[in-house]
Amino acid sequence: MPFAVVDGEAVTELPQDLYIPPYALEVFLEAFEGPLDLLLYLIRRQNLDILDIPITEITMQYVEYIDLMEELQLDLVGEYLLMAAMLAEIKSRMLLPRAESDEDDETDPRAELVRRLLEYERYKNAADDISELPRMERDTFQASAEPMERTVVEQLPDLQLNELLVAFKDVLMRAEMLANHHIQAEALSVRQRMSEVLERIRATEFTAFGDLFEPAEGRMGVTVTFLSLLELLREGLIELAQGDPYTTIHVRAASNVKAVPGAGFTSEFDAGDEGAELAHDEDENTDRPDTSRIH
Repeated sequence: MPFAVVDGEAVTELPQDLYIPPYALEVFLEAFEGPLDLLLYLIRRQNLDILDIPITEITMQYVEYIDLMEELQLDLVGEYLLMAAMLAEIKSRMLLPRAESDEDDETDPRAELVRRLLEYERYKNAADDISELPRMERDTFQASAEPMERTVVEQLPDLQLNELLVAFKDVLMRAEMLANHHIQAEALSVRQRMSEVLERIRATEFTAFGDLFEPAEGRMGVTVTFLSLLELLREGLIELAQGDPYTTIHVRAASNVKAVPGAGFTSEFDAGDEGAELAHDEDENTDRPDTSRIH
């Protein structure tokens, strides 16, 4: 079974001229912050009682670790060597015989070491807890903000009069193409057509400008519709909008229009004075031409 593949070829035997540098193999060890950290690691790794440390076993493991660091050519800080000397001293003191009278009075040689280990462990745990707290320039947080309520005022694009005339010209051309021959034209009223236009459009949605015209009515019909739109626009009852120049014009009722006030409409195209309604009634009672309608 090959132990390596070089350039797509399996290698089953080591070459005779294979050269391996003496430091080609790198061993990554645990990173310790000092001799107390290393000693605490050795104790906790074996689940030993820190108040009753087997000093002989721990000293041997500590010295073996220092020897390994020297073999890997790691720079040893003097604190590590000082701790090794302290462990050796404690080990020696525990091996020396003690007088029976001094057994109760003499302090345990490990007491100072245990005190330092417990104190170091408390600070180490506190540092770990602090490290888990959110930290600027290290942790990332999801931004959140309450949406602000704001009123959007709809701004209708400006509409030039020549663009309105261009749209009317297009409707007029289609009306001439589809107009039928009439022996007698139907009487049309701008005032009445204003009411009809308002009935067809709404304030909540736009209607295409060309959809308001009936080409079958001929030139006179579309002219009356166009005049009614101009009257409604002048009185502020409708709004016109156009997305881009020379595109489709759209019409909608103004937001202040609540109902269709058809009976209250007046138009200068239907009557020449303020008594348009009276003149219209008199014209119906006599055979005079009706000046309130456009024929």
